[in-house]
Amino acid sequence: MKTLLPYARFAGVFTLALLLSACARSPVLLDSTYEALTPQIENRNVPFFAQTEYQCGPATLAMVLNYQGVEVDVDQLIPQVFLPGRDGSVQPEMLATVRRHQQLAYPIRGTMDALLNHLANGDPVVVMQNLSLPIYPMWHYAVAIGFDLPEETLILRSGERERHTLSFSRFDATWARSDRWGFVVADPGTLPEGISARNALEAISAYEETHGPKQALSSWQALAARYPSNPLAQFALGNALYANGQPEKAMAAFDAATQYDAQMGAAWLNLGILRRQQNKPEEARDALIQAASIEGSWQERAQQLLGEY
Repeated sequence: MKTLLPYARFAGVFTLALLLSACARSPVLLDSTYEALTPQIENRNVPFFAQTEYQCGPATLAMVLNYQGVEVDVDQLIPQVFLPGRDGSVQPEMLATVRRHQQLAYPIRGTMDALLNHLANGDPVVVMQNLSLPIYPMWHYAVAIGFDLPEETLILRSGERERHTLSFSRFDATWARSDRWGFVVADPGTLPEGISARNALEAISAYEETHGPKQALSSWQALAARYPSNPLAQFALGNALYANGQPEKAMAAFDAATQYDAQMGAAWLNLGILRRQQNKPEEARDALIQAASIEGSWQERAQQLLGEY
């Protein structure tokens, strides 16, 4: 996992823009992006909270959370996100605060194509920028809400500007310095279009750690429906179903996981245990034999259970 940037603080959008490279070029978008997207998109329903010094993190979260129907103001979010010793908000705290308010924070793919597609789908995107030079970073959070393809401009809620426009090239130059870090917020049980299976697994796992498997079940179901052949999605769904008292459905999910990845020893072990509990000894033995034959932490338990036959 890549190292997260240390913090973000309000930097405004002033003459610092002049420090950016004069050689910045517009990012090359895929032909499919131009073909698929409406030329102009702007989500005017995203509320605006002005970002005062060192409060760009809380203000940004207030915008996207209120857009999701979570009534919270900047003052409530400051103690949850803002770290005085760092003069800003660290990325993990931004994501954790979203989860505290019963929402999921899904990291997006770090490309302009992905960003524009999320905006086209109606999802405002929290983005992190460095508004200065790499040697003197000025980290800043903003909310992307739209774009103009013919003009190659992005529309943001940023700093004290409710509607700030930046050229694709200028924005991408500042965004690239955060490794193009960004995320969208969604209700449990929903998976925004364009979220990769890997990023969804990360987001839902973190949500489950905070709220438990019962609250995360609908999100695992959404992930498995979107990516039915992903073995990790099926495995995670099986665990959540079992924790929620649905052993038959859990068995089906574990079985699917082994079908898509025959080397997933943990899924074979769980499948074997559930089959034993459901009085299917021969089928359980077959699954445990598979688990015991695959190197990993599950081997010892599988061998122990096989010894009971």
